[in-house]
Amino acid sequence: MMDFSLNDEQLSWQNKARDFSDSKIKPISVPRDQIEGGFDPFDWSVIEEGSKLGFRTLAVPKEWGGPGTGFVTQALVMMELARGDSAICKAFSQNWKWSHLIVNACNEDQKSRFLAPFIEDHRYMLGRGITEPNAGCDNRLPPKSDPKAGYRLKAERDGDDWILNGEKTFIANGSVGSLFFIDARTDPNVDIIHGGTLFLVPKDTPGFRIGKIFNKAGWRFYQNAELIFEDARVPNNNVIGQVGTGSVKAAGGDTTGGDLFGDLELAANAVGVCDDANDLAMSYASNKMQGGKKLVEHQLVQLAIAEMNMLTEALRSFVLRVAWEHDQGSRSANGVLMVNYSTDVVLKVTRLNMDIHGALGCRSNPRVDKLVRDAMIWCHLAGDSNLRLKAFSKLN
Repeated sequence: MMDFSLNDEQLSWQNKARDFSDSKIKPISVPRDQIEGGFDPFDWSVIEEGSKLGFRTLAVPKEWGGPGTGFVTQALVMMELARGDSAICKAFSQNWKWSHLIVNACNEDQKSRFLAPFIEDHRYMLGRGITEPNAGCDNRLPPKSDPKAGYRLKAERDGDDWILNGEKTFIANGSVGSLFFIDARTDPNVDIIHGGTLFLVPKDTPGFRIGKIFNKAGWRFYQNAELIFEDARVPNNNVIGQVGTGSVKAAGGDTTGGDLFGDLELAANAVGVCDDANDLAMSYASNKMQGGKKLVEHQLVQLAIAEMNMLTEALRSFVLRVAWEHDQGSRSANGVLMVNYSTDVVLKVTRLNMDIHGALGCRSNPRVDKLVRDAMIWCHLAGDSNLRLKAFSKLN
């Protein structure tokens, strides 16, 4: 039996996230977005303040020192943080994705070495290095038995260490991360399913450095950068699972740190963007006079606002259902459909908000334009919609 009523803990986290979003995130959202380059200097204050409230470590189990919240709670918090700023929300939730991975795929020694500093240091951020200049969507669905497809970063054994050489690109939290999960080829003669290995690489690893930090149209607070490996020396005890397992699930039996949480993360974030767009549209239409009456009294505007709210509430229900399924241990393919639906919804809702504001409204309210630019990110997150549907077909 499904019961979607929120318990006291979920309501407490939701309210805490809403207060933090209103008081700390939203006031810096547009000014941060308008900084040339979008990333210099990085605003650590909002990360530190949010971390002290538990938003950076939300997914870490209580036995390892974290809040130990469930997926419904995580979805609720993401919705509230994204209502303040989608990119700042993603900077926090990116850590949840990979702390899920540490807990589910790493051994006890690795958990002890890396979860403790993650909990203690409010600036400790996590990232995953998969994408390369010549390897993108084929990392998610690599052609069978094709050694030329997928990531090419090379890892060679040298005694008790591995030597990594190559480059990753567009890596989330790239310029601010303290620990990265790096996918590398330990056998270049077979496909990545059989020749890939996942490594834990701290930022101070010899031979590892940050390259270019990318400027973007949307999500400008959220850092994406190149990771450069030049004879980077990584100890063998930083290998996750077994050498040559090629995927997170094979490496450590992970069922939450990859696509499942990733889909929930993106869709919940989209709800927050839509909530913000709905608030902006209603506020503007209720105060703007057009043709001798308020804009909200015009039927076309009423229909647009109604459609925005309808789509947003449908997406919210979809997200909470999938989050609930996660909490019940269900591993259905609904997440793939959910994130595709979230893409359609966030693009439509932010565009309708822009239409309601019109040219003058957009110029006087840069947040309207920002939401549209942020929404465009969904078109190519974790692959495009066609790739996700292809992945969905393989799950059924």
